[in-house]
Amino acid sequence: MKRKQKIKLARVIVSGVLLVLGALAPLPALASFIILMVSYLVAGYDTLFTAIRNICHGQVFDENFLMAIATVGAIGLKDYKEAVFVMLFYLVGTIFEEYAVNKSRGSISELMDIRPDYANLIRDGREEKVDPYEVSIGDTILVKPGERVPLDGRILEGHSALDTSALTGESLPRDVSAGEDITSGCINMTGVLKIKVSSEFDDSTVAKILDMVENAGSKKAKVEKFITKFARYYTPIVVIAAALMAVVPPLAIPGQSFGDWISRALIFLVISCPCALVISVPLAFFGGVGGASRCGVLVKGSNYLEALAKVDTVIFDKTGTLTTGTFTVTDIYSADLDDQQLLELAAYAESYSDHPISLSIKEAFGKEIDKTRVSETEELSGKGIKAVIDGKLIYAGNKKLMADLGIEKLPVNESATLVHLAEGEKYLGYVAIADTVKEDSASAIRGLKAAGVHSSVMLTGDRDAVAGKVASTIGLDAYYAELLPGDKVELAEKIIAEKQAKGNVVFVGDGINDAPVLARADIGVAMGGLGSEAAIEAADIVIMDDQPSKLSTVIKIARKTLSIARQNVVFALTVKAVVLVLGALGMASMWAAVFADVGVAVIAILNSMRALGVKKL
Repeated sequence: MKRKQKIKLARVIVSGVLLVLGALAPLPALASFIILMVSYLVAGYDTLFTAIRNICHGQVFDENFLMAIATVGAIGLKDYKEAVFVMLFYLVGTIFEEYAVNKSRGSISELMDIRPDYANLIRDGREEKVDPYEVSIGDTILVKPGERVPLDGRILEGHSALDTSALTGESLPRDVSAGEDITSGCINMTGVLKIKVSSEFDDSTVAKILDMVENAGSKKAKVEKFITKFARYYTPIVVIAAALMAVVPPLAIPGQSFGDWISRALIFLVISCPCALVISVPLAFFGGVGGASRCGVLVKGSNYLEALAKVDTVIFDKTGTLTTGTFTVTDIYSADLDDQQLLELAAYAESYSDHPISLSIKEAFGKEIDKTRVSETEELSGKGIKAVIDGKLIYAGNKKLMADLGIEKLPVNESATLVHLAEGEKYLGYVAIADTVKEDSASAIRGLKAAGVHSSVMLTGDRDAVAGKVASTIGLDAYYAELLPGDKVELAEKIIAEKQAKGNVVFVGDGINDAPVLARADIGVAMGGLGSEAAIEAADIVIMDDQPSKLSTVIKIARKTLSIARQNVVFALTVKAVVLVLGALGMASMWAAVFADVGVAVIAILNSMRALGVKKL
């Protein structure tokens, strides 16, 4: 508990003891009055001061004003105990509010801790501790065990385990070594890492995450906007209605006393305080955003959380979203040689290439390549490679290259990209390369269907056979293949136009060519781990660990959050409406008014805190 909260709790205790003493102790009337007034000031001095200050600044109609005028009016009517209790209970309500806000903010404030304090810059062979803003692209920094990685870069030397929980929500450490890219915001756990910086601090992952978090509150959901607008008009109306209630009936109806109607008007004011709505509804969305961040999902505003609760269709990019984006050898077919010999020839033919397919073949071979065995190589644009290996002329490439060699009848493997090999005009076989499906892609689709999403669609530039295998493997409803970037945007817009009548459309992608569709969809979701900067900037929601299954989790969080916000609105308005009518008819006491205001607010706040409970989803 923070110092401010401890002080408020002490005030509640002191005020409560004095209230009991002044109300129940057998003391002279003056002594009881003084004790009760001290109790009132202990509980409400800050509310009175805030009301006076706001009035001086032109901000009259808020909960502080309502509490102040209602309790001062009660004192004027000599309802001292009621006045003290209203102010005391209001103070208790603010303690609950602060506790709930701090609890909800906890998940997001953990992310704010990822901001690095310094970087160990290697300058002229010496280590120098500097502000991360002073480090430039191409500089070398040192990250020691226990330190936070301050900037994005590539590891030059070292091996270590990284704690990525603040970014991804995953508790298991991630092993990294020389040659791998590293993201700012992670904590280095074991070895010393020497890193070449690839982006300045303003453009780093950690800076972008912090910017997303800090600006999330500026994008309000429709429910929040309604409550803000509602309170703006509602409060002046009830103050005017209370004033008319205090004056008109005694003047218009013979035999009616001003004291009775002023009392009713004060009760009316206490009941009408909108704090239950003004506090609890934004708090529910704040809790939802915080709960999502605990799962490694950054939501850039509560409006996107609200939109996500009404999703009907999800459109996926394939490579890097549903698949890993890394190619692996999945099959080898040999006509004369054994599989290992064919793979060896393919690796040697591709030994001088850095193409992703070439790298995957060399990785599958897994042995050091003796480049003295390769006397010459020539890249055949759009077809493959020609190389002389151990004095033999070897061709490695696609079916166009084989056709040029007069080899027409080729074995077929529709589920992968094939690298065919030939010695002169003699066909040797093929190596099949495929992008592997992510481990949780199938569970992601199952999770979406369980969450009530009616349609899941995949768009890809890959071949139809490859796309079809991925779609059937993970259970997609539909797929479209062999699309150019422009075709993907056009088709996505067509799907969005068709599906928007049924509900919102989500697009999930990770590449630069996905940015236009991410921006066009009702909700754009980007993969933050491997995703491009353009995609992350254009997206409304970022999944930090690249697991598509997190999408169904955040949809459940969104629906739970929206349900809680609506519950609070209906509950608060219903209770207030009933008690307001009873108050106007003289059938509700100040105690009922206190429940209708602070009691309802506390219940609504506690209900809002349920938005943080994401582990049970």
